[in-house]
Amino acid sequence: NKLQVTEFVTVQELANLMNISATDVITTCMSLGVIVSINQRLDAEIIELVASEFDHEIEFISIEEHTEVEEEIHDAPEDLKPRAPIVTVMGHVDHGKTSLLDYIRKAKVAEGEAGGITQHIGAYEVMVTERKITFLDTPGHEAFTAMRARGTKVTDIAIIVIAADDSIMPQTKEAISHAQAASVPMVFAINKIDKEGAQPERIKQELASMNILVEEWGGEHQSQDISAKTGEGIDKLLEKVLLVADMADLKANPNRPATGTIIEATLDKGKGYVAKILVQAGTLRVSDPVVAGEHSGKIKAMFNERGIRVKEAGPSTPVLILGLSGAPQAGERFKVMENESEARLLAAKRGQINREQANRATKRISLDEIGRRLALGTFRELNLIVKGDVDGSVEALSDSLIKLSLETVQVNVIHRAVGQVIESDVLLASASDAIIIGFQVRPSLGARKLAEQEGVEIKMYSVIYEAIEEIKLAIEGLLEPTKEEKIVCNIEVREVYKIGKIGTVAGCYVLDGKVTRNTPIRIVRDGIVVYPTKEGASGELASLKRFKEDAKEVKAGLECGLTIKNFNDIKAGDIVEGFEIIEIKQKYG
Repeated sequence: NKLQVTEFVTVQELANLMNISATDVITTCMSLGVIVSINQRLDAEIIELVASEFDHEIEFISIEEHTEVEEEIHDAPEDLKPRAPIVTVMGHVDHGKTSLLDYIRKAKVAEGEAGGITQHIGAYEVMVTERKITFLDTPGHEAFTAMRARGTKVTDIAIIVIAADDSIMPQTKEAISHAQAASVPMVFAINKIDKEGAQPERIKQELASMNILVEEWGGEHQSQDISAKTGEGIDKLLEKVLLVADMADLKANPNRPATGTIIEATLDKGKGYVAKILVQAGTLRVSDPVVAGEHSGKIKAMFNERGIRVKEAGPSTPVLILGLSGAPQAGERFKVMENESEARLLAAKRGQINREQANRATKRISLDEIGRRLALGTFRELNLIVKGDVDGSVEALSDSLIKLSLETVQVNVIHRAVGQVIESDVLLASASDAIIIGFQVRPSLGARKLAEQEGVEIKMYSVIYEAIEEIKLAIEGLLEPTKEEKIVCNIEVREVYKIGKIGTVAGCYVLDGKVTRNTPIRIVRDGIVVYPTKEGASGELASLKRFKEDAKEVKAGLECGLTIKNFNDIKAGDIVEGFEIIEIKQKYG
């Protein structure tokens, strides 16, 4: 009998849940030494304390769960109709995911990709022997792990592409573990068998060593040798995908309000916010009120992946929708509500809670961390503002950049959003000394002029790798240089003269290198430093002469006379060691 609450519920809501008056909650808080008002949001600790006063147990759930809990619709078995399988193609960079999808779609997309990574996730429907298969094209690179980890939840079947002329790479393993974690059945496509040196059997051997047996080797995983270039084996691969789909018995009820997942969202100049979505249950129709994350709206228009307008979309159908109030995050759930005001209300509530959590999280990190980092003494921060054309890219790039943080240099992404770089971004950057990073977007004219005035740097990239590399270089620039000393000369003391006012003068011979009037020195006697004995200190020459004349420098093989500031205890046989301190730039990592 636990109370399910989200963190940051208001005093009034908590009172309603526990069937007591709000005054009781306020009084209890006062006795705990916390003054609250009726509409104030409470954090987890206080909620637990107050609840325990009234003998309630509390279970915290996230806002998504909270809203999902309210309306899990269970469909009657007779309402369920078979639906198309949703297939994700995963694998290592350049193992041929895009070429496989292209061959299946008979379209050439791969050439247009910047840097060979599929940047824009799309979803495509393909007809195979009168049956539909929906393909999700997830960008295949570590930068997209965040999105891929979300994307797999949508998937029914994962095709893992492995190049036969290569071996199983870390990303392939990562893709396999994602699929296993989400318990998604895998079909292995062993690609590039038309190339010389292709050894499909070796790949199966490697899979077996990871405890994954393909069907030919007596296991349960389907695999097919293919060539995405010539098209060999691809029809068989699709048949195997349908076979796996039949075994999974995929069904959904088309006659109910639609729910599904956002694949990505962008801001289009002419159309406003455009979201690519995948309907997973129910049927989505034009003018349905929907809510996705903290954004809501009424569907103005829907397009299929070929850009043709459609009126409705059933289960397993990918469509583009117009009409949302903002760009929800990739992987957010969307659902159709009764009416628009209900959708707006839920979106606003989620937005408020997300803001509260963000505010508290930022406060929390700074105080503990600042003390620890100031103790390090050399702590620097690199603030970034990330703008991109697609939410998935923005999120992936931000995550990759934050991961570049080192012990002494913290990378902060202080703002990230979809859309072009605008003036408010530049003002934020100038206020917080940030660099603006644009991924596939350009600054507006006003923003560019303002950036020149304010001296804000705006960097534009179209390939994620480049952005990461350049930020690494920026971090190197912030690292404190390490200091190293280099011995520049050794001078042997041969005779010592005591002269009244001047003190001790040493008659010396320069053994190697050269000594100048400003060279920092130390005195070594029998291999032990006798002056200066303090750590990090260095001695100075008071004078340097050759034949009674002041000398600027004396080279190896010449004799000279010198006196040392604040030190008179020189003895014959001492070595005067001259050194210089050089700063060496630190490398990243």
